[in-house]
Parts: sequence; structure tokens; C-alpha cells
Amino acid sequence: MEFRGSSVYDQEGFFENYFKRRDRVDSPNNAIEGPVMWELIDGFEGKSILDLGCGDGSFGKDLLEKGAGHYTGVEGSVQMAEAAERHLDGGNAEVIRETMESFPYPEERFDIVTSRFAIHYVADLLQLFKNVHRTMKNGGKFVFSVQHPLTTSSFDSKQSGDKRGNWIVDDYFIEGERKEPWIDRVVVKQHRTIEHYFEALTQSGFTVTALREGTPRREHFTSEEEFLRRQRIPVVLVFGCVKK
Repeated sequence: MEFRGSSVYDQEGFFENYFKRRDRVDSPNNAIEGPVMWELIDGFEGKSILDLGCGDGSFGKDLLEKGAGHYTGVEGSVQMAEAAERHLDGGNAEVIRETMESFPYPEERFDIVTSRFAIHYVADLLQLFKNVHRTMKNGGKFVFSVQHPLTTSSFDSKQSGDKRGNWIVDDYFIEGERKEPWIDRVVVKQHRTIEHYFEALTQSGFTVTALREGTPRREHFTSEEEFLRRQRIPVVLVFGCVKK
């Protein structure tokens, strides 16, 4: 059985196993993607933030503790939304139980829109970006990360949920669904080229101000072995954009 969007997080056992993996100190989330996101989202103090696919709300909690004005998390998974509500209880925040596709996107509401490792699950990318553009205030930031297209390109690169020791880069320009074993389930992701992301952003009215591929930095790793492994291929792609 395969799972789309956030539905996999509501499967028995997956929720717990996911956090065991994500919370590792040297996980890509913590050692690679996180530092880039914080760098590009700089200047969020006092701002209203929309987080698409907010997960357990830990990012929102950190943003509020560091001075964000208001945080809205959108999450389609029941278990993740419940965890986010617990994390954000009593804060200047709200959690909305919708998917990125079903959220209504009120006009010119937010100063910053962000999303971490979630947009690669969305089928209609252009419509999503148009919705995000509509819900942002003029001059607002859109900062998001996705799995790097080099790691989603091949239909044969990953045949199990185990730790990879090598990567196949193939079928890069054949865009569309990729079914990938992850932990103990099969999830459906959308493979797109970097050019596709860029074109969709500009067509939606954004100016792209930053593009990062998560170059590993030794100070973010506790393990020399893991640091050297992560220098072999990019695993994250991060865009910084502005609505003008």
C-alpha cells in the first residue's frame, strides 16, 4: 500500500519511528536543512508566519520563542496536528487541520510563508505557489525546502528504506510520481527539476532571492563519518523568495 501527502504519519507505528529518525543529531533535518532555513528566514521577529505542513509544531514553537509575532501551522495529518497543538498550547499560535491543497489562503494575510520538506508531496505545484503568493503581504518572504531532485530522479535508486551507501542519478528530466520505500511504508513524492521549481515561482509572481543546496558544514555534525557521507550528494534544495 502506498501513501500520499501527510496520510502516512497517521499509520500505526510510523509516527514514532519517524521521530526517532528525524530527531537524530546528524539527521539531514538538523545538520543540513535546519541551518539553511534559519539563515534565510532571518528577520522574522514580530512577523506573522504561515507554515505549510507544520508537522509537530516544533519549528513554530522555536520561532515564537525567538520573537515571531504570530504562527499559523497547517497540517493534514491528525497525529501531527495533535502534536502541534500540544507543542503550541498557550502560545500566540494556531494549528489548522487542512492540507496544503485544501487550506483557503486568505488574501494578503502573512508576512512570511514557510514549508519544510513537504512541498515535494504536492501534485499541482503552480497552483500551490499562486495560493501562497495571494496569501502573502507585499514584500513578504517565502522560504521552503524540498528533497533535492537528484535524490528523487531515478526510479531505481532507492529500493529499500535502509541507509543509502550509493545513489543513482537517472531519468532526471522525466518528471512525475516517484514511489519510495521510507521507514516501513511506501510514500509517493513528486519529482521535478530545479528549473521547474524556478519557473513555477516566477510564473506565480515571486522573485527568487536565494537558492541553496545544503552544503554540509562540519560544525553541524557530531560524526565525521556522516559529514563525509553527506558531502557526496545534495539531499536538500532550499528557495528564498520575495513577493514584490
